[in-house]
Amino acid sequence: MQISEEAIKSIIKEVVKRYMEEEEEEKSVSDTGKMTMKSSSELDMLEVGEAKKSNKSDEVIIAVAPAFGKYQTQTITQIPHGEVLKEIMAGIEEEGLVPRVIRVLRTSDVSILANDGAKISGSGIGVGIQSKGTTVIHQKDLPPLTNLELFPQAPLLQREHYRLIGKNAAKYAKGESPKPVTQMNDQMARPKYQAIAALLHIKETEHVISGAKPVELKIVFK
Repeated sequence: MQISEEAIKSIIKEVVKRYMEEEEEEKSVSDTGKMTMKSSSELDMLEVGEAKKSNKSDEVIIAVAPAFGKYQTQTITQIPHGEVLKEIMAGIEEEGLVPRVIRVLRTSDVSILANDGAKISGSGIGVGIQSKGTTVIHQKDLPPLTNLELFPQAPLLQREHYRLIGKNAAKYAKGESPKPVTQMNDQMARPKYQAIAALLHIKETEHVISGAKPVELKIVFK
């Protein structure tokens, strides 16, 4: 189906308008004056120091982006970040491995943050995830912009996909060659969500700290 340029512009304009209206209703001002969205997920992400390289071969690192679960609390399709983490962690655990969560602060690029996670993971495998939901499975010895599996269309990722991503990451960590997670395709996803995706990425990038070390996170589901 062909979509005219004017139709795409109209969709983008309407999406941006709705997003900004909803954001004004949902965001709150913290004591430091920074704008943060009210948490809709039952999740605490406690920072417990710098994330160090591990030698535990049974672990898979989940590297979240700077705003994940802190300044943004849900994906582009409003899946709470707590549920996203639960699914990925469950997928890893179902394969008999241990999930470890860190926050990468030096970048908002999903491939680079996933690669950073993989490089300090005992198994050499890392899952990177942006706040809007875009996800990557990476391996420590691959170039940063290469990967094992990439899930670029965040609007099409559902809870079950995140669990499968966790399972596949664990399988790579065990030396297996799993079948890639099947991804849906929707020609309307890009024109419908690209404006919101750009806004969310800009908001994410505002919290990047150049040269900062990754932070170890303790995850508490309430």
